[in-house]
Amino acid sequence: MDSFDNVVETKFTELLECGTPQMSTVDKVSIKLAFEIAADVYRDTTTPDGRPYILYNIDIAIIAIKEIGLGPTSAICSLLHGIDQKTEYSLENIEKDFGEHVAEIIRGFNSISEFQTERISFQSEAFRTMFLSLVDDMRVILIRLAHRLNDLRNIELLGDNRDRFINEVKYLYIPIAHRLGLYNVKAEFEERIMKFEQPDIFNEITNKIQQTKSKQEVYIQDFIRPIERELIANKYKFEIKWRTKSVPSIWAKMTRQNVAFEEVYDLFAIRIVINSKQKKEKENCWKVYSHITNIYTPNPKRLRDWISTPKASGYESLHSTVMGPNGKWIEVQIRTIRMDDEAEKGQAAHWQYKGVMKKKDTENWLSQVRDILENPDQIYHDRSYKSNGEKQTESVFVFTPLGDLKQLPMGSTVLDFAYGIHTDIGSKCRGAKVNNKVVPIRYVLKNGDKIDILTSKNQIPKLDWLSFVVTDKARTRIRRHVKEIKYKEADIGKSILLRKFKNWKLKSNDVLINYLVKHFKLEASIDLYYLVATEKIDLANIKKLLTKYVEADVNAKLKESEETNNQPKEKQEDVDNRDILYIGDNLKNVDYRMAKCCNPIQGDNVFGFITTLGGITIHRSKCPNAKRLKERYSYRVLEIKWIASDEYSFSKANLKISGNDELGVVGAISKVISDDLRVNMHSINFQTTGNKFIGTVSVSVKDHDHLVQLIHKINKVEGVSKVTRSK
Repeated sequence: MDSFDNVVETKFTELLECGTPQMSTVDKVSIKLAFEIAADVYRDTTTPDGRPYILYNIDIAIIAIKEIGLGPTSAICSLLHGIDQKTEYSLENIEKDFGEHVAEIIRGFNSISEFQTERISFQSEAFRTMFLSLVDDMRVILIRLAHRLNDLRNIELLGDNRDRFINEVKYLYIPIAHRLGLYNVKAEFEERIMKFEQPDIFNEITNKIQQTKSKQEVYIQDFIRPIERELIANKYKFEIKWRTKSVPSIWAKMTRQNVAFEEVYDLFAIRIVINSKQKKEKENCWKVYSHITNIYTPNPKRLRDWISTPKASGYESLHSTVMGPNGKWIEVQIRTIRMDDEAEKGQAAHWQYKGVMKKKDTENWLSQVRDILENPDQIYHDRSYKSNGEKQTESVFVFTPLGDLKQLPMGSTVLDFAYGIHTDIGSKCRGAKVNNKVVPIRYVLKNGDKIDILTSKNQIPKLDWLSFVVTDKARTRIRRHVKEIKYKEADIGKSILLRKFKNWKLKSNDVLINYLVKHFKLEASIDLYYLVATEKIDLANIKKLLTKYVEADVNAKLKESEETNNQPKEKQEDVDNRDILYIGDNLKNVDYRMAKCCNPIQGDNVFGFITTLGGITIHRSKCPNAKRLKERYSYRVLEIKWIASDEYSFSKANLKISGNDELGVVGAISKVISDDLRVNMHSINFQTTGNKFIGTVSVSVKDHDHLVQLIHKINKVEGVSKVTRSK
C-alpha cells in the first residue's frame, strides 16, 4: 500500500509542476484540497488492473493542463468530476469549498455524461451542434476531451464501453481537437483508434517506418544541411525539427492515392521554426521560404499560405513541398516560435501569448472556443471577443417519442414541430406532451425536449397561428389551409351575391364588383365574396350602394356616348347578353389602366383583362399576350368600347422605321412628323448597318386614326421601306 501511496504522491507532484508558472499558491492549495477529497473518496477503489483509481483522475487533470492548456479550475474539476454522484459530497458542498465555477462545470460534465445517445449518430453535424449547446462553460467539453484521451491511453480498461467510446472520439472529439488546433491530441486519438481497429495495417506500416528509419535520418541530414548553412549565413535564429508523418496519415495517403507504402512521396515533414518579432513574422517566414526555394525546386500547387489566412482554429504556418535529393518530394513547414507553440497547444497557447490566461480571465478564451466549435468555417484568429455570458445559438434540438433527433430554428413552437413531422399532423395539432407534461401549441421548445404531438380530427388551421410559428414550412402550410377555407367560403358568398343581383334586376358584371371592392377597401373580389358568406357585410347596404351607383353619371355618359356615335338601334346589342366596359378620359369610378406590353391609345381595337387584384388592364387586340390571355382566361376578358371625347388628349406611341440609308432620309422623316402633321416627338434614335438603317421614334398622337395617318405619311418618304408600331 505504501508503494501505491508513493506512486499517487509522485503523480500529484507532477500535476502541480505542470501548471507552473501560471499556477499561484492559492491555486495549488485549492488543487491539493480537491486531491485530498478525491483521494479519500477513492481510497478503496482501484481500476481493473489494480492501480489506485485516483491516478486516473490525476492523469486527466495533467492532460487538461499540460496538453490542452487549461488552468487550475479545470484541474480541480478533473479531480472531482463524478464524486457528487457517488458520495454524500454534493454539488452544494463543491460550490461552498471551490466556488460557483467549479460546481457549474461539474454539473455540466454530469449532464453530458448521462446523455443517452443510443439512437443518435455521432457522425451527425446536428448532434455535434446540439452537444455543444447543452453546456454553458466550454471547459466541460475540454475536460471531457481530456477524459477520452486518457480512456484511449488505457483502452484495455474500457470493457464493454470500448466501441461506444471509440465512436464518440472519432465523430465528436477528433473534430473538436482539429477545430481548436490541438493537432497533437488529434493525432494521438487517430493513432490509438487505428491501432485498435486495424492492428495488422497499423503494425505493418509502423514496422516499415522502423525499417527505413536509419536511411531516413541520413537523408534528412543531407536535406537540411544546405538550408542550415543558408539561414546561418543570413543570421537567422532558428531550429529545424522533423518527424515522420503519423501512421493514419500515411495509410490515408496510400488509400486515397491507391499506392504502396514505398510510393508515398512525403513520408516526413521538415519544420523550420524561426525566432522573430511578431511585427515581422510574415515577412521573415516568406524570406526563409525564398532561401529554401533557392536551394530546392518547389511545387507551386502544394503551397499552403496559412500565415496570411490562418485556419479557423487559428493555425498559422507556411507549407511548401520541394524536390529534395534523389528526386524525392519533401514537405517543409515554416513558422515562428509563437506559431509553433500555438500549433502545439491550440487556442490556449494563443491566449497565453496575449496574457489573458496569466490573468486567469478565461471568459474571452472560452467564448472564442465556443465560436470556433459552433462556426468552424469562420476565421477567428486575432479577433477581439466580448462575452456577455449568454449562450448564442440559432437552433434548438429536440426528440420524437422514439428518440429521433430533430433540429429546428430557435424559438420554434410545438406547432412548428408538428408541421415538421407532417402537414396533416400540424393541421390537426391541438397541443403536445413535452417531457410527459401537456402543453399548448404555442409552447416554445427547449433543447433536449421530448415531444409527443396530440391531435384532434375537429381541429383546423387558424389565421392567428401565423403569429407564433417561425418555420417557413409551418407558415406556408397554414396560409395554404386558411386560403383554401377562404376560397370555399368565397364560392358560397359569390353565389349569394349573384342571386341577389338577379333579384335586384342588376347586371352582374365586373364593374359593379370592382366598385364594391374599392368601396369597402378590399384587395380583391374574393375578399368581398368571403365577407358576404360570413355575413360581415350587410346585403341591404350593398343594394343601396349599387342603386346609387347605377343612377350616377356613368349611365348618363354611356348614353351620351351612344348618341354621339349615332349607332342605329337595330345594330345595338342587348346589354343583358354580354359585358361591355366603356372607357375614356372623362370616365370616373372605373379602375383601369393601359397595358405596358402593347401601349394602347384612344381608338385602338382593344379588350379588357380583369387582374387578380380586381382592376382592369386594357390590351390591344394585336398585343403579343392577347392570344394567351383569351385562351387561358376567357372568363376574365371584357369587351371594351371607347367613349368619344370633345377634348383631345394625347397618348404616347412608338414607331419602328427601317429603310435604305440615303442622304437626308432622317431629316425628311423628322419634317413629316413635326411640320406636316405637327406631332410632338419625345425621342428619336437611328442606327446604320451597312447601307440600311433602323430607327425608333416616340410620338404623341390624338388617337388611333391620327397614328394611322402619321404612319401612312412616313411610309411615303423616299428611302423608307417599312413603318410599324411597336410597344
